[in-house]
Amino acid sequence: MSAHPSSGTPMPAEERPAETPVRRDPAAKRQHLDVCLYEDVEYRKSTGLEHWDFLNDALPEVSLEALDLSCSLVGRRLGAPLMISPMTGGTPQAWEFNLRLARVAQQFGLAMGVGSQRVALEDPERARFFRVRQVAPDVALFANFGGAQLVRGWGVAEARRAVEMIEADALFVHLNPIQEAIQGGDQDFRGLAGRLESLCRALQADGVPVFAREVGFGLSEPAARRLIECGVSGLDCAGAGGTSWARVEALCARSERRRVLGERFAEWGIPTSQSILNVRRVSQDIPLIACGGLRDGLDVARALALGADIASMARPMLLHANVSEARLAAFVESVLTELRVCMFGTGAAEVRALRGRVFRGVPAV
Repeated sequence: MSAHPSSGTPMPAEERPAETPVRRDPAAKRQHLDVCLYEDVEYRKSTGLEHWDFLNDALPEVSLEALDLSCSLVGRRLGAPLMISPMTGGTPQAWEFNLRLARVAQQFGLAMGVGSQRVALEDPERARFFRVRQVAPDVALFANFGGAQLVRGWGVAEARRAVEMIEADALFVHLNPIQEAIQGGDQDFRGLAGRLESLCRALQADGVPVFAREVGFGLSEPAARRLIECGVSGLDCAGAGGTSWARVEALCARSERRRVLGERFAEWGIPTSQSILNVRRVSQDIPLIACGGLRDGLDVARALALGADIASMARPMLLHANVSEARLAAFVESVLTELRVCMFGTGAAEVRALRGRVFRGVPAV
């Protein structure tokens, strides 16, 4: 802990002078993308969603064709409660992926987030590789940078630049202490809550919602409570069960020590289903995005039934986008068809009516 220069007494974390963040190598984005596309990066444990069965309604007073999938998020009307999770940006290849993702988001009225804009905030020449608004004028679009950068000196100015860079509707501040520890990145998170609170207050005055986002290790009840107390406008409780970012870092490691460390923590995290429930025990009202291992429309419906407002997918979208934009669109169509059938089978005429229409069952063997 640092000390006050005048007294020598310990200085509280939120009063310590901010440090300049170490610049992030853009090549890491390409490596992460390749590993997620072509390597085994999945958790061995599950999301826990398979433990929940739908309450079948044998007499549903609804029409399958008339079901309403629309909802709203950060002031935008969505065609469906589905989001393309933040993944990438900052390189020509990543931009091509984001353009495909954005065009499909526009087609179906989905929300979308870009990957961490840290490299573009450090090198403005890379900003063009994040811009997708020109092909997705109507989507709910999220800008994104890391909570660790707040601790090391970033603040309102960088947040505003990130939002303006892509004409975003909201900002994700992503939280990834385990990933940072494994990759040897930013490892001092002291004072983050105070800086996040200040950021939320300033951007709220701008009319820009700030969402706190886990990257796939889940949210506990205490963490959700503290984040809400910081004034966030919403949460993404991304849990374990899909892509393990500890395993990704193990595969990207440049040393044996880092590789072993990544594999040791490859199963770390709160499963997605439990992460959703943790947030809802703290607040029934905070806007909640849930991702982490959602792979089809039934997973989307289960996440919504457990309490999420929006279900989000990352790697499945990336894998289909890697084939073609048409393949991605066909995948989204199938997910939404499956969601519709789940709503029909439970008698839910609209998305909000799905909440609670599940029970704890026994997974099929």
